[in-house]
Amino acid sequence: MTVAVLLKQVPDTTAKVSVSDGKIDEGSISKWSISPYDEYALESAIQLKESGFGEVVAITCGPGRSSKALTEAAAVGADNLVHIHYERDFPDSTQIQALLAAAISRSGSDVVLCGKQAADTNSGSTGPGVASILGFSCVGFVSEVSFDGRSFSATRSGPSGLEKVEVSSPCLFTFDKGDSELRRPNVRGIMMAKKKPIEAISPEDLGVEIGDSSVQVESHSPPKEKPPGQKFEGADSVQMVVEKLREEANVI
Repeated sequence: MTVAVLLKQVPDTTAKVSVSDGKIDEGSISKWSISPYDEYALESAIQLKESGFGEVVAITCGPGRSSKALTEAAAVGADNLVHIHYERDFPDSTQIQALLAAAISRSGSDVVLCGKQAADTNSGSTGPGVASILGFSCVGFVSEVSFDGRSFSATRSGPSGLEKVEVSSPCLFTFDKGDSELRRPNVRGIMMAKKKPIEAISPEDLGVEIGDSSVQVESHSPPKEKPPGQKFEGADSVQMVVEKLREEANVI
């Protein structure tokens, strides 16, 4: 048995992102990392492996730099690494979902874990889209998954508190932030990960015809700079502060 975990490499949350000529300047991004919610999916996949479920296959779809995310996954316990090469300035999410679904089928996995959304686009469409293509059950926003030998039990937040959802495979889970402490690679893990082979495949290898992208982005632009703050002192300014909070900030 294998469990597939889907990983996306995104700009690190501490990295500065610049816009040049109407598009994101990737060359200006100093650090790339695994998308944070995907890290929780990876941690849960490794926990399933340690409980005896089976091997972990880490799959990513993206340009050449994305292979680093797979090496990072191997350093903490992923067994097999698959890199789908996809070079597009403006990725088409439906194409990526088709490629990921084909790679999952190729791996023989009938349990898939991924983040609820990527830190760069925040669309949240990958998990449900892949599940729809594969015909898998989909449970979203989970924080923990366990396997009792027959079915999977997932914990997620509901409108009235935590919910327990039981589902049998084939199934896909999208992860929110959980209580588990994310493991970090040690020196031995890093050295072993560097030697682990990465299976590089193309859309043609998967038999997926991606064609032209249906996404057209006219331009990117940085957010507007925030106006300078206002400072008020003394009791005489109370009325003015109240008016600004009510009429400008709309907080009272």
